[in-house]
Parts: sequence; structure tokens; C-alpha cells
Amino acid sequence: MKIKVGIINVTGYAGSELARILHNHKNIEIVEVTGRSQAGNHIAQAFPHLADIDLQIEKSITKKCDVIFSGLPHAASAEQIKTYFNDKVKILDLSADFRLNNLEEYTKWYDTEHPSPEKLQDFVYGLTEIYRNEIKNSNYVAVPGCFPTSTLLGLLPAIKSGLVSPPVIVDAKTGVSGAGRKLSLNTHFSEVNENVKAYSVYGHRHLSEITQECMILDENFKNNITFLTHLIPMTRGILTTIYADYNEKLLNNENDLIEIFKTFYKDSEFVKIVDEPPATKETLGTNYCLIFPYIEPNSNKLIIISCIDNLVKGTAGQAVQDMNLMFGLNESEGLLDLALYP
Repeated sequence: MKIKVGIINVTGYAGSELARILHNHKNIEIVEVTGRSQAGNHIAQAFPHLADIDLQIEKSITKKCDVIFSGLPHAASAEQIKTYFNDKVKILDLSADFRLNNLEEYTKWYDTEHPSPEKLQDFVYGLTEIYRNEIKNSNYVAVPGCFPTSTLLGLLPAIKSGLVSPPVIVDAKTGVSGAGRKLSLNTHFSEVNENVKAYSVYGHRHLSEITQECMILDENFKNNITFLTHLIPMTRGILTTIYADYNEKLLNNENDLIEIFKTFYKDSEFVKIVDEPPATKETLGTNYCLIFPYIEPNSNKLIIISCIDNLVKGTAGQAVQDMNLMFGLNESEGLLDLALYP
């Protein structure tokens, strides 16, 4: 018997990507989808590429589901999914509402009161490669943000091994789809095309997630991560570059550095330690994270380059990876597509 899935807000980029991935998942049946602006329309009217999914977009999930994904923005997501907490249904929230353990941090970074603060501790942070066992045993998962996914997958092995201690600098570049589907002057074609700009320079919200997870391993990372994001004129992809001093006593040569990362991810199919600096095209449409760590000889700094597709490994793909674990399925089920190239 197939797992019955509901998708809240299928009309956003995250929701539509979920529908695309789940449609080809052999264990899944999508039974209902919602959309705030397209209710009453067939899903093909919102996304012609999803025409094979024969469903009308509804105002709310009313059919019995085994699992519900929410692709709503923060605050709106928690408000919507709290109506399903008492049902025997697993929930994966793609917003930021349940990623932070500290309520004060949520209020500070998202400038709103949390709709369901009593549920914060019930959600597992869904960074699959780090919290695999916790996800397997949870009914509620908070899917990480795209920047934290790319950053943490690159940085955590270095912290865990004792190779890196604070401070660190993180420079991350993203495609326009990371801003969502809502119309905005900043993502207008004429503003983005042939243009690169830094944004949220005084504090990107995703820094709160990154700091939280780094502090679990080393409390000294509090206020010791410099995080800067750039908008790049491409549709998909995140390229993150991490700069840090390192403990030279742990490395006899650069092979030792590579071995630290390969050992850390030896059981992680979707994280690849690569021999050359990765490019965003190499992850396009995939659930893979490509990581290239090396020692820069001039400054003798450790540099870690991490690359993902922001809509797959950074959002919908990781959500499906988490769902697979929650239902005891093969972690990679439905997620083994290779990159679209060129």
C-alpha cells in the first residue's frame, strides 16, 4: 500500500518541486495539494510541467494522509499545520518555523510571535546526514534552510574532528529561485540579469540556524560566524565558500584533510567529496551536495567549497530524503536523478 501524501502550498517553488519528485516515487501517492492563490484550478494551470499529476488545487488538506509537507512561508506554515498535530499524520515543515530550538531567537530573526511555541521541541532538525537516527524516530521534521544545508554539510565535519575552531567566514551565492515565486523588484529580470549583489548584509536569517548547529559542537561559535550572501543571475544553485584557520597538528598532508571528510560521510550517499572545485551545474536538479576542501597555500587557510541545488538538496529533495527515513524506506528512494547538463 502506498503512502498517502498531502502538499500544502504546491504553488510555490518548494511545493512544486516536491510534487515533481514525489510523482516519480514508487512508494508514494499524492492525494491532495493546496495553494493559496490557485485553489479551484487544476495543478497543470499553475505548473504545466506537472500536468501528469491529475489533481485540483484545494484550499486545505481534507483527505486522510499519512504525511503532510508544508511549503508555506514562516508563521503561515506553523499556523496551518497546527490543525494537524492531533491527527495520526507525520509532518515535514519546509519553513523556518520549527528549525530553531530557542523561541527568543525565532522572534528576533523572524520578527513575529511563534504560532505554536509549545511544539518547538517536538520537531527534529532535518539535516539528514547529521540527524539520521533522530529523523527515523520522529513524526515531525523541520527541513533545514538552503544556505544552512550547504554551509553545515561543509563545515560540521571540520568542527567535529577538531580541525576548525571559531571564527569562520562563510560566503554563499544563490540563484534567484531561492527568493521564492512571489513578485519582487529585487528578483525582476532586469534587476538580476548580468548583475551580482550582496544582500542581508547586516544579518541573514539563516545565520541563526548555522550558529545553532555549530554551537552544539562548540559553544564558542556564538557570534563568531561571519555570513554573507550574494544573489547570482541564475535560476538554481548555491555555491558556499567557507574560510577558517585550522589545527595543523591534525594534518600531515592534504590527503589527511580529504580523509576527514570522506570518513565523516562514508555512509552518506548524497554527499560527495570531489577532486576539483564544484560548479552549480553539477548539482542541477539533484539531491547531491558536492564538497571540495583544501588548504590555500598562500595564506595557509582551510577553504571548504560546498555546492547544492537550493530547491532539491536545499529544500524539497532533503524533505523527501527525511520522509524516506521516517517511513523506514531506502533513504535514496526517488532521489537518484543525475544532474541536468549543460
